[in-house]
Amino acid sequence: MASRSFRVSRSDLSSTDSDMLDSQNGKPPLPPPPQNRVTFARRTSSGRYVSYSRDDLDSELGSNDFLNYTVQMPPTPDNQPNNNSTNNPGAAQKVEEQFVSNSLFTGGFNSITRAHLMDKVIDSSSDSSNSHHPQMGGGSSCSVNGCDGKAMIDTLPCECDFKICRDCYIDVLKTGDGICPGCKEQYKTTDLNEAMESWRALPQLPPPPSSGGSKMERRLSLMKSTKSMLVRSQTGDFDHNRWLFETKGTYGYGNAIWPKENGFGNGGHDDDDVAEPNELMTKPWRPLTRKLQIPAAIISPYRLLIAVRMVVLGLFLTWRVQHPNTDAVWLWGMSIVCEIWFTFSWILDQLPKLNPVNRATDLNVLREKFELRSASNPTGISDLPGIDIFVSTADPEKEPPLVTANTILSILAADYPVEKLSCYVSDDGGALLTFEAMAEAASFANMWVPFCRKHNIEPRNPDSYFGLKKDPYKNKVLSDFVKDRRRVKREYDEFKVRINGLPDSIRRRSDAYNAREEIKAMKEQRMKKADDPIEVIKINKATWMADGTHWPGTWMTPSASHTKGDHAGIIQVMLKPPSDKPLCGIGEEYRLIDLSNVDIRLPMLVYVSREKRPGYDHNKKAGAMNALVRASAIMSNGPFILNLDCDHYIYNSQAMREGMCFMMDRGGDRICYVQFPQRFEGIDPSDRYANRNTVFFDGNMRALDGLQGPVYVGTGCLFRRIALYGFDPPRSKEHSRSFCFGRRKKHNAIANASEENRALRMGDSDDEDLMTLSLSPKMFGNSNLLIDSIPVAEFQGRPLADHPSVKNGRPPGALTISRDLLDASTVAEAISVISCWYEDKTEWGQRVGWIYGSVTEDVVTGYRMHNRGWKSVYCVTKRDAFRGTAPINLTDRLHQVLRWATGSVEIFFSRNNALLASPRMKVLQRLAYLNVGIYPFTSIFLIVYCFLPALSLFSGQFIVQTLNVTFLVYLLIITITLCGLAVLEVKWSGIELEEWWRNEQFWLIGGTSAHLAAVFQGLLKVVAGVEISFTLTSKSSGDDDDDEFAELYVVKWTSLMIPPIVIIMVNLIAIAVGLSRTIYSVIPQWSRLLGGVFFSFWVLAHLYPFAKGLMGRRGKTPTIVFVWSGLIAIIISLLWVAINPPAGTNQIGGSFQFP
Repeated sequence: MASRSFRVSRSDLSSTDSDMLDSQNGKPPLPPPPQNRVTFARRTSSGRYVSYSRDDLDSELGSNDFLNYTVQMPPTPDNQPNNNSTNNPGAAQKVEEQFVSNSLFTGGFNSITRAHLMDKVIDSSSDSSNSHHPQMGGGSSCSVNGCDGKAMIDTLPCECDFKICRDCYIDVLKTGDGICPGCKEQYKTTDLNEAMESWRALPQLPPPPSSGGSKMERRLSLMKSTKSMLVRSQTGDFDHNRWLFETKGTYGYGNAIWPKENGFGNGGHDDDDVAEPNELMTKPWRPLTRKLQIPAAIISPYRLLIAVRMVVLGLFLTWRVQHPNTDAVWLWGMSIVCEIWFTFSWILDQLPKLNPVNRATDLNVLREKFELRSASNPTGISDLPGIDIFVSTADPEKEPPLVTANTILSILAADYPVEKLSCYVSDDGGALLTFEAMAEAASFANMWVPFCRKHNIEPRNPDSYFGLKKDPYKNKVLSDFVKDRRRVKREYDEFKVRINGLPDSIRRRSDAYNAREEIKAMKEQRMKKADDPIEVIKINKATWMADGTHWPGTWMTPSASHTKGDHAGIIQVMLKPPSDKPLCGIGEEYRLIDLSNVDIRLPMLVYVSREKRPGYDHNKKAGAMNALVRASAIMSNGPFILNLDCDHYIYNSQAMREGMCFMMDRGGDRICYVQFPQRFEGIDPSDRYANRNTVFFDGNMRALDGLQGPVYVGTGCLFRRIALYGFDPPRSKEHSRSFCFGRRKKHNAIANASEENRALRMGDSDDEDLMTLSLSPKMFGNSNLLIDSIPVAEFQGRPLADHPSVKNGRPPGALTISRDLLDASTVAEAISVISCWYEDKTEWGQRVGWIYGSVTEDVVTGYRMHNRGWKSVYCVTKRDAFRGTAPINLTDRLHQVLRWATGSVEIFFSRNNALLASPRMKVLQRLAYLNVGIYPFTSIFLIVYCFLPALSLFSGQFIVQTLNVTFLVYLLIITITLCGLAVLEVKWSGIELEEWWRNEQFWLIGGTSAHLAAVFQGLLKVVAGVEISFTLTSKSSGDDDDDEFAELYVVKWTSLMIPPIVIIMVNLIAIAVGLSRTIYSVIPQWSRLLGGVFFSFWVLAHLYPFAKGLMGRRGKTPTIVFVWSGLIAIIISLLWVAINPPAGTNQIGGSFQFP
């Protein structure tokens, strides 16, 4: 029986209007999507597709052949859904969602979107509960003891989601009791005939009911219904709190009246039935966040010292210019130029630090406003907005899957409403190893997440938790904690073994299937050519999935359409969206741990690998992030986005609540992102190479928080989705300065405009009209569903309108509605928006999303938001929000700094230079961004200044004529003010003095090596157009398993080490030369010697960690280091003898002559 097709009204990717616009501009239109039909089919051995009915599909779920359907847009509107979908829409949507969660979606450019129904995702199967979670896809077996049949995938007969096959279910009904084997409750349907009739009435994968409109229409209906109320709340002409309680009637959105008992009725009741909420009216409004100023006893002297040092530096440079060294003008000239640049660089770095602030959040107030039962939320369902979490990975060899899996587990166990959380894993390498590791993580999460909730585990990364050195039983009160921990630890050890064994398992599986294909091809050849000699048949060495089908991504042996730069787009829903109500673990499935009072629901988990094809610029990490932005907007559309690197896990399970306090507070609608500090594990105790970077994260970032906000540093950042879309902040015109009546008149017109338009305004020009979404296809692409999701995300991201001063707010209780179920057309649309061609002729990467064109796309993205007038916030939590890993090896650290510095040089030579910033950016914020682009150029002057002491000792001259009192006094004051600023900065930032000194040391190490190379690479790209490519920083540990910091002592030679080695050797030789000359001279010049030696020791003290790193450990220093050092010493000695031969000789080499 042929399957039926249905109309998908929300995925029209071939917008006629946009094509007309493109044709008018002389550009060819986008390629049209394939033909439109939704079918289920089975591929036979001959390659022919046989149509399937629903009953046939249910009976063939155990087959290893392709089960696929295509989801496309119909050309005519007369292809309507079947009538059965309207009879039982809830069951129909559950059926479709179950099929979606069991399917691997693939598609892309000029290819059909297919959904491969997978009965098996991973090879391993465990007897524990972690392999039978109701949200997991990939097929599952019947949970009745002694039965290995396939569980019903259409709809489970009991609300507890106990897995049961159709035969066992019929047996239970035939016995007469109709008791569910899981929860021991009676089935709602106990009549066998009624159950059979319901099966016959099941639809053929129907769409959402047409009577209810599309998903976006249902979401927008809520916003439209509250439009008049919201506009009224923005005027400020009346008491909002009083108005909030004036409405009479039963409870509804925006109605905070609390009816008396039995007063809900059917909609009609007297006014006397409504109780006055006295306790709510007298309850004061409480903010979610507080700004904590630095104590005046610290910040006032700090600012005073900055002013004093600026004045002293000005006077010192004036004196230096007026008193040249006539004996060595060249030495004086180089030194004065370097000192002027250092003064300018110090001012750029110091001025943005004038107003550092600290901030505090109140999680209790957040819980009261959004999660406790109240007049506006009598059910107590969470009113918090949704969050989509992005985790990016690209290479499973350099980013181990076990590290990524632990990060995913910490996200799934986060303390945030489960139904409001979605996790998207971007695998830019398209590796099957990452895919199966994520499937294993989703399976293990069924035990790990409830265990964390039951016993309040911190941290919720299992590897970090079980590796803690402190007492794990502290503050644990439940009697079964020891038993539960022991069992979970055993399961985690098995989980690690499975993850570590995945590469070998995939390889052996693929070899077996490839051998089978070769044998099959040889048999076919024998049948066709019985008498001819048999030729050697070569087939493509494919990579095979666990269900015996080809992996659509990158193969271990690269082949056409299966390489890292050429593969189809892939989406797999690992964990489907959870239900709205808590689900406790009851039944035999959860026998290892007692979860009878624990919510076992898991957040939605989606694996995404965007399409890559030759000839397209995929824009590295920024392109992957933009693909996730679009796919998540289609599937979950959380108004906020948290992005994490694969090695940065959630260390504080309430970190997202802390960030949400800022977004939901008064004025939070103007915050584009909340940046959390980066904290690192596995750093050596002395932090030899300043890997913790505490001076930046605790000093500079706190200071920027007092201006327009901290810069975006690439991970641990909670974004507002609308800000990523390139819109201006609300009330952007109100916050701009006006000097004429015409501007004020336009402000009044904007104030009277509709609220949606004011919240979705785009354009840097003051004269630009309000943004309308009718032009958005040229901005966002041709996906109607993506465009429709924009106003929904904006509305859901607004703070609560619970105070008259809260502008652009939303009514309480507006986000307590249920999430829409996933359907095939939604995932097919998501496949389309991650296609390689989707961004063509759009603003993605130019204004929308992560910005392209720089290896430091994070800084540029944050800069663009600040340039449009947005603000950001720095959230430092008492318990670290996130923790990750950092390279402790010298070579890896230098390459990391090289990448950052190269990005800064690119920024300086681009349109993102802070000198070109808009008036909306504050002056000190502009100076901070200017310093970001300029600091690598300091390396040119720094490396010259590091050679000046040696040149002074070689020549017997100094940068000044004599070490007089004036020079020494200036030098003393400058040094004292620097030390005073360091002490006060340590006080208000909370860092240690040793960390400040480590940062100073690595500033010189990086400045003389990586920063200098970055300047040359940036100039090459600007002048010659040479593209810059970088490799991923390895997250793997060292080879020495007995030493945690073994990687610290590994010396890997790199050309970046040459300049520091030269500086060290030159200064050491210069000290010896200067000391010898002074001792043996007739009239010793001790003042010049002391000046040169002092500055040489200053240089060598800063380079000490570098020299220590070259020594390695246990004689592991590479021979090339000694070779370079010897060559440099010999060359310098010969050059010096040639330049300044010994007294009494006129030839190179003195009086020495060959015999």
